[in-house]
Amino acid sequence: MKTSYSIGEFSQVTGLSVKTLRFYHEKGILLPSSLDGTTGYRFYDSDKIEKARVIMRLRAMEFSIEDIAAVLGECADEADILDYLERQKNMLQQRIREDRDVVRSLTEIIATEKAARQLLEGGNFSMEEKSFEPILVAGLRMKGKYSDCGTGFSRLAKAVARHICGKPLCLYYDGEYREDDADFEPCFPVRKEVSAPGISIHTIPGGRCLSLIHCGPYDQLGRSYAKILKQADGRNIALPTREIYIKGPGMIFKGNPRNYLTEIQLPFGS
Repeated sequence: MKTSYSIGEFSQVTGLSVKTLRFYHEKGILLPSSLDGTTGYRFYDSDKIEKARVIMRLRAMEFSIEDIAAVLGECADEADILDYLERQKNMLQQRIREDRDVVRSLTEIIATEKAARQLLEGGNFSMEEKSFEPILVAGLRMKGKYSDCGTGFSRLAKAVARHICGKPLCLYYDGEYREDDADFEPCFPVRKEVSAPGISIHTIPGGRCLSLIHCGPYDQLGRSYAKILKQADGRNIALPTREIYIKGPGMIFKGNPRNYLTEIQLPFGS
């Protein structure tokens, strides 16, 4: 036999304040069993107690009123609610994994930016011969003007943002300057192979190269190329050559082009 409680009594039984019960009534998530037509008093049957406790648990887990309304609308009994909570738990676990990826990316960005700042403050940019390791990249092969490179990086960033693990670079497949039909590939290093429409995931092989860090705007790279190509005279330069953008325009601030740092790498064969 059902017991009927006044709103005050129901408040004592459930631990929900009268103000909260009125609010839940207004939001449609915990309706009274009946209303007195004369006084407007609310009355709750005993079968509302379990529903009230479910709402309290969901609120304790920071579910919004809208979310609770969705749960109660979808779920007919406790088993349905458990299934719903299981799905929510899986979603939260996935979000935690994604947040960890974001934190890892931010840590790498901060570390590389600090290294770039130290390099800039040192100010001694000499040419060197060095080895480089194979690197897995997400790339977007393009033909057009060199200034189109920014569009390629933007598209890449949207496609593989949380998998990026290093500085952007661009591969150049021409052995000469081309004004309107250059063949180049903006790239981002990535942690693992991912699937992204129109994006190529491939490994740039390791080897040796001549390296020179250019400090200044991109439109002044020519003077640094002149310097490194003079040193490369007689070597068998292998394509693609590459530029690594150690410090450049950020995602938020453009920065001062005079402080941009670009590493030019000219791979060579034995």
